[in-house]
Amino acid sequence: MTPRDFRRLALALAGTVEASHMHHPDFRVGNRVFATLGYPDETCAMVKLKPDQQSLLVSTQPDIFRPVKGAWGLRGSTNVNLENADRASVENALSLAWQNLARPAGPRSARAKPAATATRKKRKPT
Repeated sequence: MTPRDFRRLALALAGTVEASHMHHPDFRVGNRVFATLGYPDETCAMVKLKPDQQSLLVSTQPDIFRPVKGAWGLRGSTNVNLENADRASVENALSLAWQNLARPAGPRSARAKPAATATRKKRKPT
């Protein structure tokens, strides 16, 4: 897997745009970063997973995935060793990271609204 391949797979996800963060290319959905390239070096990428997703990928494919060092890694940020990665593994990891941050589809009015809290006074019969 090359950085170019990773970029192409990330940008194939609906609504994804490429930007830059901390001097690294990043990939965003809804203006939220779900993946980056070149961290900690040019042979790696990073995907933002949930800790349980990270644990599963790291335990089943330790040659491809490892937690980012420090607190970010404890929260699910996961390095991808591009040199060892295959397309299916990267597609899966990117898809998980994208789904974790993508907003629900549909207009705001279609979402559930909180119940009204105000009450009206009852009228006296006339």
